[in-house]
Amino acid sequence: MPGPTPTPFHSDVTVPTQVDVVVIGGGIIGVSTALELAERGRSVLLCEKGDIGAEQSSRNWGWVRLGMRDPREIPLMVEAIRLWKGLDARIGRTTGYTQSGIVFGASGARDADNLERWSQNLNGYQSGARMVADTDLQALLPQHAVPLECAFHMPQDGRAEPQLAAPAIAEGARDRGATILTQCAVRSVESIAGKVTGVVTERGRVRCDQVVLAGGAWSRLFAGNAGIELPQLKVMNSVLRTSPVEDGPEVALWSDDFAIRKRADGGYSIASGHENTVDLVPDSFRLAQAFLPAFRQEWRSLRFRLTKRWSVESAERRKWSPDDVTPFEACRILDPVPSEKAIQNAWKTARAGFPVLQGAKILQTWAGMIDVTPDAIPVMSEIDSLPGLFIATGFSGHGFGIGPGAGRLMADLVMRTTPIVDPYEFRFSRFSDGSRVAPNPGY
Repeated sequence: MPGPTPTPFHSDVTVPTQVDVVVIGGGIIGVSTALELAERGRSVLLCEKGDIGAEQSSRNWGWVRLGMRDPREIPLMVEAIRLWKGLDARIGRTTGYTQSGIVFGASGARDADNLERWSQNLNGYQSGARMVADTDLQALLPQHAVPLECAFHMPQDGRAEPQLAAPAIAEGARDRGATILTQCAVRSVESIAGKVTGVVTERGRVRCDQVVLAGGAWSRLFAGNAGIELPQLKVMNSVLRTSPVEDGPEVALWSDDFAIRKRADGGYSIASGHENTVDLVPDSFRLAQAFLPAFRQEWRSLRFRLTKRWSVESAERRKWSPDDVTPFEACRILDPVPSEKAIQNAWKTARAGFPVLQGAKILQTWAGMIDVTPDAIPVMSEIDSLPGLFIATGFSGHGFGIGPGAGRLMADLVMRTTPIVDPYEFRFSRFSDGSRVAPNPGY
């Protein structure tokens, strides 16, 4: 069964010979960056090797959440939510955004303590967040039967539709003058005297002074060819969507066993609340030391396996010239096979937790590859060794909701204006400057 289908996006035809900025990647980070730059009067070319939003940007849960984030992301996510609220009016299209609220469930005393401790990260923010007991839970999640000790309610959190959002934002960027090319991979970045001077695409050269690499799961491979060691791995998450359900919960829930949120079509997107699949590949061993703190912290939720991904990535070229056909042209869209076990476990526990789902059917399942860094927060930074090259990647499963905020921050960095938030925690140099690099769950 193929993955979800984003809103069809029709590529521009003409490749410009020169622009101010080239954005590599048409996921939500890339299109949000293009929107911000074009809105500020920069000439922008966005190149996507496949289709707009066709990889993880259309395959994620669709959550727009501040709750349970790494504390280092909170200031930017606050700004992202503010941007989501006005985004549809701003671009004249629908993203499906609604501020429906999210409940994070605790199945035991330890989980409840973690939720309580994490909530302290919101001190100083007017979030309306609160711990809720069973009586309040029944009001938020009518007729639920999920075994929860208590829960943490984030009323300002919400959802949008992944199949709608990135194409809608891309259209908004094009309205403002950006050129958007699909089925057009960027092969390499060109430089003179150590500074960016352009890119080579599969359809020819384009001169520019600045490049933003927002390639998601492909960013490490592209950066490596440019001589930049970007520590990033792929983690797979599997999702199912249901037929429409009457009287189902409006508020999303994240529990140990499953996560569920209502869709604009009346159905639900459901996934495991904790399980992610990690295919063992050569990079798993190249980057083992860098990722060791993350593996130790998350080992209960990771399912390691050896599959054909090993042979696929072993055979991928890691170096190429601008005239070569690249791995990005060999694989236009990453469309992994979902974990049937993860799907069935999530479906079983979701129906037990919400009896209203008993009559629903699974209409589609899919999986997506999440771009993960050793500390599970993104890189949003200029590369000191190659001025003019900026990287926006490694969002570690948090990218969809934070996308509009990330796009604004990247535009600030590219234009060297006062950034919307302090970008220090997202600097690329943290991987080499002696900093401790590890996830921070916030509790």
